[in-house]
Amino acid sequence: MNLLCPTDLSLAADIALSYAGHIAKHASGEITLFHALAKKEAAPDDTVLGKAHEANLGQLATAGVKVHQVLRAGPFMKEIAAESAKGHSLVVMGTHGVRSLRQEILGSDMLRLVRSVAAPSLVVQAYSPRQVRMKKILMPVAAHDDISPLLTTVCTLARSCGSEVEVYQQLVEGQSTSNQLLLNKQQMLQRLKKEGIPYKEVNEPVEKFYEGFVLRTIRYARNNNVDCIAIMAQASGEHKKIADKEKQELLTNELGVPVLCAV
Repeated sequence: MNLLCPTDLSLAADIALSYAGHIAKHASGEITLFHALAKKEAAPDDTVLGKAHEANLGQLATAGVKVHQVLRAGPFMKEIAAESAKGHSLVVMGTHGVRSLRQEILGSDMLRLVRSVAAPSLVVQAYSPRQVRMKKILMPVAAHDDISPLLTTVCTLARSCGSEVEVYQQLVEGQSTSNQLLLNKQQMLQRLKKEGIPYKEVNEPVEKFYEGFVLRTIRYARNNNVDCIAIMAQASGEHKKIADKEKQELLTNELGVPVLCAV
């Protein structure tokens, strides 16, 4: 598995590199540590990545994980999207919360970025634990017509890291479950069973008027030692604006639960 790890030379990016290293080690993969320089930045310095991530790169070298360092001038979102199409299986990147991948932009750009790259993404927050675990993946039941990208992404990561998957649904008091959700949940469970991946079904009852899907999901994740939440990058259904807002809140959650995004 080849992983792309974009960096803005920040703490959040360094934590993302730790996650990329953990996955690469378990998947016998390699990492491309990538930095796109904006016009206002100085000319490329071949040592800039090594200086920003010195300790992490040393640990990865000791663990036998190969890291390729790439510097390129140009708009960072465009360059990351272009680089992601060069045979990478997963993009692992850090977010500063509402400031997103780079400190000067809005959080909404992270959602745009995970939708523009050519491979699935793992978004890591500045609050995510430095000690990486990937033993439990939470997969909320999605309402999309085609959830195969999500299932493939989750199964690939779960196989690589020996993860258990929890198929998660919030059962809201007084609301019925749509046929699409029922079909997708069945598809999720069947695929995990077929792939031989440990899994369990979690149905969480919630009151009719509650704090919302995102906050309840994040709370469940933190209370149950979930290591990442897996979602579709694109929104589904007629309430697209609400869905986009929820996805953005998940990506930038302040409890530091990483989010795996399928494209």
